[in-house]
Amino acid sequence: MTSPENRRITDLGTLKAISHPLRMRLYRALFTARTATASQLAEQVDEAVSLVSYHLRKLADHGLIEEAGARSTDGRERWWQPSSYGFSIHDEDMRDAPELVAANTAFSRAVEEQRNGMYARFLDERSTWSAEWRAASTASEWLPRLTAPELAALTAELDAVVQKYDRRARAAEEAGDTEGRENAAVHIHAFPYRA
Repeated sequence: MTSPENRRITDLGTLKAISHPLRMRLYRALFTARTATASQLAEQVDEAVSLVSYHLRKLADHGLIEEAGARSTDGRERWWQPSSYGFSIHDEDMRDAPELVAANTAFSRAVEEQRNGMYARFLDERSTWSAEWRAASTASEWLPRLTAPELAALTAELDAVVQKYDRRARAAEEAGDTEGRENAAVHIHAFPYRA
């Protein structure tokens, strides 16, 4: 059963496991699908089923995903699901461990590369989306002057808002309300910078 809480990653092995670019793509695809087989995920990421199965087992070894109940009648397919409602990495868990800091930096850069790729794909395909979806999408930037506690509070509020909408959408889908739903990516960056 998928835990309703975020999994907090604090160890180097798990951080390295999720840092692999294909594993990140598989985790994202599985999170979106809720449950899937290696064959279904292999089709989505355009990789061999055997390679996808290997990487799914590695994610499972670190507790990031788990086997889901069988969905097929013959029981031959292995179904997977995320083991939690996502995961988080906190700076305070990395401070005194240079190897964790380096792994987290590599992970963060790989995530950002994939996010940029997702948005670039949307820009390339924007004209294929309906006017309603184009109007609903956004790319915004704000540059407020905040204190560190204010930025932390803003981040927590934004996270809570996105989680509220995601949980509402999941509940609606479970109730059979799937009309008009599409996968939506919400990427928010909040960080200090000096001009």
